[in-house]
Amino acid sequence: MGGRAVARCWLLVASGRGAKDYARAQLLLSLLSGTVELGALAWFFFSGASYWLGLRLPHVWTYFLVFGAGFEAVSLVFAWLGRAIEIRFEMNRQSLASWAVDQLKGLALTAGLGLGAVELIYWLMRTSPNHWWLWSWGGFAVFFVLMAQIGPVLLLPLFFKMRRMGDDEPMCQRLFATYAKLRATNPRLPRLHGIFEWKLGEKSAKANAALTGLGGTRRVIISDTLLESSPVEEIEAVFIHELGHHVHHDIWRGLGFQTAVSFVEFWVAAWVLGAVCPRTGMPVSGVASLPLLILVFSLLYLGLLPANNGFVRAMERRADDYSFQTLGTAEPLLAGLQRLAEKNLAEVAPPRWKEFLLYSHPSIATRIRRGRAWEEANART
Repeated sequence: MGGRAVARCWLLVASGRGAKDYARAQLLLSLLSGTVELGALAWFFFSGASYWLGLRLPHVWTYFLVFGAGFEAVSLVFAWLGRAIEIRFEMNRQSLASWAVDQLKGLALTAGLGLGAVELIYWLMRTSPNHWWLWSWGGFAVFFVLMAQIGPVLLLPLFFKMRRMGDDEPMCQRLFATYAKLRATNPRLPRLHGIFEWKLGEKSAKANAALTGLGGTRRVIISDTLLESSPVEEIEAVFIHELGHHVHHDIWRGLGFQTAVSFVEFWVAAWVLGAVCPRTGMPVSGVASLPLLILVFSLLYLGLLPANNGFVRAMERRADDYSFQTLGTAEPLLAGLQRLAEKNLAEVAPPRWKEFLLYSHPSIATRIRRGRAWEEANART
């Protein structure tokens, strides 16, 4: 992945207008950025540059800030290319100043959370050399739950305006009436703490909706771009799809799956660092091993991506089915999905290998095919 890949990416950006060109440009950029970033991590560690830097900056926080600044500089180049793709395909509505502010916010958040995580891991390496990975895994499991709970109220509003929809708004009244009916038939259905308008349209032409939060922060968020462009029946169908995640406790399922995957990742990372670091003359607990630790986690993430995506696709299928069954028809959700595909320039029918490896949601074609099959099966009963 070198100059030819960059040229190919820019050719797609310059000439493409449709969903397939948009998908190709995004995929090529992902491959290019992944190759460069993983290659940079491997070179920095195995060339001895990390060892050299670790000798001069032995404290975790100083090393992390210098190393992180260099790595973020590389990532920023690809973030800029990603913005160029979004602009060329008319998906981006964000000014350069707003984009720069978001990048600074993300950098500050990454620096703060990342430094805390790295300090904890290397402290555990020094105090519990044989079990640091197990304690680290436990700490990250708690962190996942905490982020799921505070994300909607602290993190998401850092980047997007959120507005709680009022009880006097017809759309909110309709959606909450639907929720009340479902809760009347299922008293164990967890409480929903609000429906929020997600001001996505200030930055993007895309539309989306999601279930977020835990406990008192559990809410459904619906983008303004979806509310403005879709008939009420389609919005209701999408809302019920999100309630399907609520009914099936999918946030907790996802957290459980993530916790199990992270257990494997920490275990493998401990084994790799224990096998590789002594051969390079550096201790596992030395901060110079950080690039190798990040490289291992990154490679494991890529290797486990098909399993992770398959798990999420199964949850999405259940949520689709919940919408079909609740409304007694698949048509409103299918129409809504087609509208979302048009607004988001989604690749409706990607190759099967691509959907299997890279898609966290079933493709639009797959979801429509399942909806049609559901309609036919229920027409015969």
